[in-house]
Amino acid sequence: QVQLAESGGGSVQAGGSLRLSCAGSGYRYSRNCMGWFRQAPGQEREGVAARDTGNGRTYYADSVKGRFTISQDNALHMNSLQPEDTAMYYCAAHVWACLPTMPLTPRNFGYWGQGTQVTVSS
Repeated sequence: QVQLAESGGGSVQAGGSLRLSCAGSGYRYSRNCMGWFRQAPGQEREGVAARDTGNGRTYYADSVKGRFTISQDNALHMNSLQPEDTAMYYCAAHVWACLPTMPLTPRNFGYWGQGTQVTVSS
C-alpha cells in the first residue's frame, strides 16, 4: 500500500517561494506518476504538476508554468507565489506511467497524502 505524506506548507507573502516535499513508501513498482494537486475552499481539486519517474517527463498546469517545478525527488518548488495559489496542496501517485493525454486529472491517481496548506497574502 502506497503511503504519501506532504510537508513544507506555510504562509508567505506574494512573490515569495515555498518548497513542498512528498515522502512516499510502499511503492510496488519502480515507475510511478507523481503528481501535485491543490484545492481551494469551494473549488474543485486541480492538477498542478506531475512527473513520470520512468522517463522524467514533467507536466504543468498553465497557471503555474514558469513558476512551479516538480523535481526528481518529487518535491514541488513554488516561486513567485500569488494569492490565487492559496490552497491545500496534495501529493498523489499513480501506478506506472503518467497518462500523456491527461496527466493532471485527479481521478487517475489512486494514492493521496493528507495535504499541506499554502497561504499567500498580498
